[in-house]
Amino acid sequence: MTDAPLLEPKDCALLFADQQAGLAFGVGSIDRQILLNNVIALAKTATAFNLPVIASTSATKVYSGPLMPAISAVLPGIAPIERRNMNVWEDDHAREAILATGRRRLIVSGLLTEACVSFTVLSALAAGLEVYVVGDACGGLTTVGHDLALRRMEAAGARPTSWIQVLLELQRDWTRRETYDHARAIVEAHGGGYGIGLSYARDMIHPT
Repeated sequence: MTDAPLLEPKDCALLFADQQAGLAFGVGSIDRQILLNNVIALAKTATAFNLPVIASTSATKVYSGPLMPAISAVLPGIAPIERRNMNVWEDDHAREAILATGRRRLIVSGLLTEACVSFTVLSALAAGLEVYVVGDACGGLTTVGHDLALRRMEAAGARPTSWIQVLLELQRDWTRRETYDHARAIVEAHGGGYGIGLSYARDMIHPT
């Protein structure tokens, strides 16, 4: 695998695959509240940097439920594309929506890592896209299953990452004023100790 340039907003699109409560119930690889925090942070990041977002859902009426409301609230203009199969790439409407963005770098978050995420990523890679899998914004049935799926995707050429790395990679320079306020707010709200530190620095440290 050759080294790729760092992520730039103009090159990237974001896919949410089956971020639905019915599937989240089965997640055992990560605390579900932490997972939701990470997914919301990633959605806010996409909004802050104007990334095209595609959301796809499956079995909404019979098992999985709609796109989780907390995610929908961050992405009010996104209408999820419903499918019947597990692989987003094998659904004509979803695949065409991804390709219609014109972006060749696809950032993926979804449930479950062992199925809908990995099948989609492997197919997108085979179609020539550069794919980044946000490991801490995906959930697997077990830690072992999640890790094995990530390893399989990485072996096929996918690039594993985390939501905070995506945000910081897109921002990169805190003097980029057009996205500074949004990026900082996301870190403060969702970045744990790092966010606490940023809040402290803003409120307590005053350069002379």
